[in-house]
Amino acid sequence: MAAALALAQVRAQMALPAYAQAPALGLLYITDHYAAQAQELLDCLSAELPEITDWSGTVGVGVCASNAEYFDEPALVLMLLDLPCDQYRVFSGVAPLPRAGASGFVAHTALVHADGSTPDVAGLIAEMAERTTSGYVFGGLSASRGASVQFAVGGSGNLAGQGAAGGVFAGGLSGVAFGADVPLLSRVTQGCQPVGATYHITAAQDNVVLQLDGQPALEVLLDTLKVSLDGDPQEAVQRVRHTLAGLMDADGVSQAGRTGHFGTDTRVRHIIGLDGARHGVAVADHVEPGMRLAFCQRNAAAARADLVRICAEIREELEPQELEPIPQPARADAGMVPVYGALGAVQEPRPGRRIAGAIYVSCSGRGGPHFGAPGAELQIVRHALGDVPLVGFFAGGEIAHQHLYGYTGVLTVFCTGS
Repeated sequence: MAAALALAQVRAQMALPAYAQAPALGLLYITDHYAAQAQELLDCLSAELPEITDWSGTVGVGVCASNAEYFDEPALVLMLLDLPCDQYRVFSGVAPLPRAGASGFVAHTALVHADGSTPDVAGLIAEMAERTTSGYVFGGLSASRGASVQFAVGGSGNLAGQGAAGGVFAGGLSGVAFGADVPLLSRVTQGCQPVGATYHITAAQDNVVLQLDGQPALEVLLDTLKVSLDGDPQEAVQRVRHTLAGLMDADGVSQAGRTGHFGTDTRVRHIIGLDGARHGVAVADHVEPGMRLAFCQRNAAAARADLVRICAEIREELEPQELEPIPQPARADAGMVPVYGALGAVQEPRPGRRIAGAIYVSCSGRGGPHFGAPGAELQIVRHALGDVPLVGFFAGGEIAHQHLYGYTGVLTVFCTGS
């Protein structure tokens, strides 16, 4: 039923005069309710849309389309892209992306889907970024209470074995690499706000921060939160559980002290333990002396303000283009199969660049109530950018630049025009 409703909406769009002339790439995101049926869904859509030779996507605990999000319910979103065949390449474990210059195709950027249980997934993401000329990748980790599936089907240039694999994978990385002639803009929005100063890590071992600015890290954390393990240990532990650590590389430029918000140089990680013997703080990442750290907490108001900021930055990049809403077909009943647009399904060309479509990957902890109401996060994006075709999913971790983030949103828009 989900596939049939999706196909009905896509075919209705195909009849429109402004529809993309020859879409060949499909992005497919499903909620984990459909994870067990991933292969059947892909087989059905591939058979009904034979012109779509390439597929990419993954599973999330939620998916989104335009100004709607679908959390913890059966749903899928589908977007068709009309791009020059020599300007993109689907990659996966059986069809890896070659290094720059190793083949005729040169990757400039890449949409990356990854399984968070893969060993050293952060290192693999960084290595994938090195295979692009820009060093920039975007996407997210699969999020599922069942199978963490990924979709990856390439119509040409793949290694032997792609067809036999069936296009549904588990583990590792997959996605779509784009050439330099596919213009896009991408921004990261943070969902946390610093609650204290930014410190230099002066002593650390593995994932345990031992000293901050020469002081025991545990004492700095407790002083920042204004709690004590001696006075009221239960309150102290509760406050620590609601606190995270924002990590910055030694050579990064911190914005936290100047703006009160984290920039893209910050990677938010959980505090996973307190080391009473060494007065240290354990975080869910490897730390080294020289890095910087700021304790932080989730903040809905800061998340909304930062999302508005990145949308404004994208609009400024597109100026003097005036963004106009792009008509969209009616959706299926809520919770069923929201399907939006094809890249290229835009109005007649006007001077400047326009948004042809967008991909939004948000943290599974950001959607719904965190922004005040179901769909509020997507409504902010729609209000800022207009009713552009948009699909995405709620991930177990977000990918941007060459890093793995948490509690963030990654908004990427494809542009058309000069």
